Amino acid sequence: MHNDLHNDMSNDMHNSMNNAMRNGMQEIPHSIAVPAHASTHPGAKVAPESIQGASPAKPPLIFLHGIGGRASGWAAIQQTCAQAGHASLAWDMPGYGNSPSIEPFTFDGLVDALAALMDAHGLPQAVLVGHSMGGMVALQMWARHPERVAGLVLAASSPAFGHGSGDFQQAFLAQRLAPLEAGKSMADVADNLVPTMLAPGYAGPGLAQAKACMGSISPAAYKAALGALVQFEQRAVLPTITVPTLCLAAEHDRTASPAVVQRMAEKIPGAQTLCLNGVGHLMTFEQPDSFANAVLPFLQRF
Repeated sequence: MHNDLHNDMSNDMHNSMNNAMRNGMQEIPHSIAVPAHASTHPGAKVAPESIQGASPAKPPLIFLHGIGGRASGWAAIQQTCAQAGHASLAWDMPGYGNSPSIEPFTFDGLVDALAALMDAHGLPQAVLVGHSMGGMVALQMWARHPERVAGLVLAASSPAFGHGSGDFQQAFLAQRLAPLEAGKSMADVADNLVPTMLAPGYAGPGLAQAKACMGSISPAAYKAALGALVQFEQRAVLPTITVPTLCLAAEHDRTASPAVVQRMAEKIPGAQTLCLNGVGHLMTFEQPDSFANAVLPFLQRF
């Protein structure tokens, strides 16, 4: 990929760091956990409504949250997709919720865990809907297990982590980990960080939901995910993508700016790009209806 993406992502990351020191809506009623026989695999919440009402001809959706997210953060969007006939599953990334962690905590390990989760649910293929770090997991899944990917939705995400230099990575890690090392809780981290990742002046219900979600993550899981995040690099895989792809940007996103998302889409053959107005990086919390309404027309391709 060209240096302009590299530089834009670097600038966005630096701006996010300088502006300050990432999901949790209500779960769908009666959602169920991974079956006991799959307890060694990453946890997930499944919406029975979507499974029962889905057309067998449509590939299922798997929702992948960001570094501050949880499976429950997708509930409202899952509900809307269920009403449109799409089966869906949202995972708790390894180390999050009741999902056991993995060692080492790497993107290769994450996609192997995702493949195991799909096996546990009898899903040979799925459309992967990834937000932020979840979009990176989706790209890694294409790189490692392309036969399992029916389509991609990459929301507020990037094919690489920022500048890529060791110094930049270490500075980012130090800044994100400083509150925890100073004795702060994840709830404290969420209180300070979440507002910086929303649209200016946003004070809707998504603010409290995002804070509650991020605040529920264990410090160990957050640290492990950060360590993997700063190593992510999959720019070279973009031109190889052959499945339908939708890249979603957010107008006020200072982490994965619309320019970065646009450049990513330009490297993916046939990719669609949309920018949601009036939202920041945590678009799925700020405007879940707008997010779902952007994704549903894309899903008509399947």
